[in-house]
Amino acid sequence: MVKDLFAIAGQFALEGKASDIRPLGEGFINDTYLVCVDGRSEPDYILQRKNHIVFPDVPAMMDNIQRVTTHIKTKVADPLRQTLTVIRANDGELYHKDEDGNFWAVCLYIKGSRSYDRADTPELAYQGGVGLGEFHRLVSDFKEPLAEVIKGFHNIRFRFEQWDAAIKRDAAGRVASLKEEISWIESRRQQMLDFWHKFETGEIPTRVTHNDTKISNFLFNEADGSLLCAIDLDTMMSSTLLNDVGDALRSYTNTGAEDDPDLSKVSMSKEMCDAYLEGYLSKMEPYLTESEKANLRFSGVYITYEQVLRFLMDYIDGDTYYKIKYPEHNLVRTRAQYKLLTSMEAAL
Repeated sequence: MVKDLFAIAGQFALEGKASDIRPLGEGFINDTYLVCVDGRSEPDYILQRKNHIVFPDVPAMMDNIQRVTTHIKTKVADPLRQTLTVIRANDGELYHKDEDGNFWAVCLYIKGSRSYDRADTPELAYQGGVGLGEFHRLVSDFKEPLAEVIKGFHNIRFRFEQWDAAIKRDAAGRVASLKEEISWIESRRQQMLDFWHKFETGEIPTRVTHNDTKISNFLFNEADGSLLCAIDLDTMMSSTLLNDVGDALRSYTNTGAEDDPDLSKVSMSKEMCDAYLEGYLSKMEPYLTESEKANLRFSGVYITYEQVLRFLMDYIDGDTYYKIKYPEHNLVRTRAQYKLLTSMEAAL
């Protein structure tokens, strides 16, 4: 395998020959490696095998990344550290496709950077908000459409089509035992469609969205803790930035675990919510429309509701999408996220 990785790295226009390649992270979606060249111990590049099952059009995804990062580079003081730098393959493409049909990509390793696995203090929540706000600010004038790398992502109208089909299928024979949980979804259906309609009509504008806004996807300067850039740009698409804010609020503000069986532990932390939004608005407030500002807090409700729907839908389907650790795992996830949802609704 190591020999294969060196061969893959050799397909890219690196400044030097790869001398050491080692794994980075756990690789839930992509397989990621640090690459050192010419005998150096410090990494110079990041090599990734892109998951073409999750991302069926890797070339379009890489084109999204290249166009957006090129735009950002024209607006920052340090282009090699304040956004990703894609390294082209030797044939000029943004990726290399190996003989087994796997897609590979390389970007420059950003030296002197650090990341956080989670935000567990208001100060870190604030910094996470700054990170997303700065990313959105830098791309606020990027008007080109981006490829839809994951169909229907955060589109609740599309999710309801999937939901209705799942209820009708009742693949695992569980619908009859889930009347209360199904009522959670149905009682809010029109409210969620009304919100999404604002995006469909243009009342809420279309922008560049990151779509995976946990704090581990932002790099900070190791020396002084200041923000460097957003990373993991595979899921970038054209949508409403409220999806990004809502996804962040869902993950940052939960006082319990996403799949917490003890619902007494689950609620929305107002302190974490306020800190995150303060950080976000410190960068992005002048660029937001009145409709976006009015819906910032509701975005957390919207995205959390969508996650309740998706966990419950997967349970109804027989647990075919999310990995589970025990038979009721998706139902436990559903109930925990619903508890978070009701806490968010009460805080509006």
